Amino acid sequence: MAEEPLLRVEDLRTYIQLRDGVVKAVDGVSFTVGTGESVGLVGESGSGKTMTCLSIMRLMPVPSARIVGGDVWFEGRNLATESESSMQHIRGRRMAMVMQDPLAALDPVLSVGDQVDEPLRYHTPMPKSARRNRVLEVLKAVRIPKPEERLGNYPHQFSGGMRQRIVAAMGLTTSPALVIADEPTTALDVTIQAQFLTLLRDLQQQTGMSLLWVTHDLGVVAQICQRVNVMYAGRIVESGDVRRILRQPLHPYTAALMESVPVFGQKRKRLYQIPGHPPDLTKLPPGCPYYERCPLRMDICKSEYPPATPVGDGFVHCWAAAAGKAPTTTMAAATASMAS
Repeated sequence: MAEEPLLRVEDLRTYIQLRDGVVKAVDGVSFTVGTGESVGLVGESGSGKTMTCLSIMRLMPVPSARIVGGDVWFEGRNLATESESSMQHIRGRRMAMVMQDPLAALDPVLSVGDQVDEPLRYHTPMPKSARRNRVLEVLKAVRIPKPEERLGNYPHQFSGGMRQRIVAAMGLTTSPALVIADEPTTALDVTIQAQFLTLLRDLQQQTGMSLLWVTHDLGVVAQICQRVNVMYAGRIVESGDVRRILRQPLHPYTAALMESVPVFGQKRKRLYQIPGHPPDLTKLPPGCPYYERCPLRMDICKSEYPPATPVGDGFVHCWAAAAGKAPTTTMAAATASMAS
């Protein structure tokens, strides 16, 4: 019997009520994260990645946003139906989220030591001395130099890379089973980004935690994830093993994202840009939402949304792929080499 995944999202739908209509921010999303596994969630800005994560954590902007359907199974509990009081004991203890902007995530008037200690104060009965030792242990784990001397410092006294590591430390103090990282390397330079990725990989190997990595950067996914889910217009359009997808993308949108990846040593006048614009999520078409931007579009694409076509351990929602038409990309081989 197959082991039950740590996180199982089934047909999740989160809608946002606006004056202009209903935004289908998450529209039937399904995926899993196994114990100790790293899974990527990839897509352009506005594709629904962050709202999916906020729905899992039950941190959507209320009352405008609400889960209207689907289930979020985590450690045998359906988070979509749990009470807010129950979620307060799950968030920060069994699952944690590393936010995209560390300066916005940290409180400027509280010391770093107090903020890293906060999850322990709320979720554990540990005495103050034991909590302090745990805070120092976690700060050392995320490679904050001389943590004993930095406990009383404030966020503005740290560099951007160190602030991001402090945000990660806040999520790791209670040894959660799942860490959701929402584009945590976006504001970091390349060198610090590489250090942060290495840090997370090392911590994952040491603790056995699972990681849901949210990004628009397929290069990062190639380095840190085993499986990847590609999102577009609130839906997952392609899912599967990261090496298979990077070597042989089947959805034209996945291929377009790969085409946009810069490759060291390759001379081009400008990076590839996906033509057109993402659809209005308040007025989604009946067919494939990628239709207007797709080079492989067919008549049926405009009127009917494609069903899932199984591919290995994943799937793709594309009429062209179902008909045996695979997109081509000059970036496929180069991007796939990152995952080797």
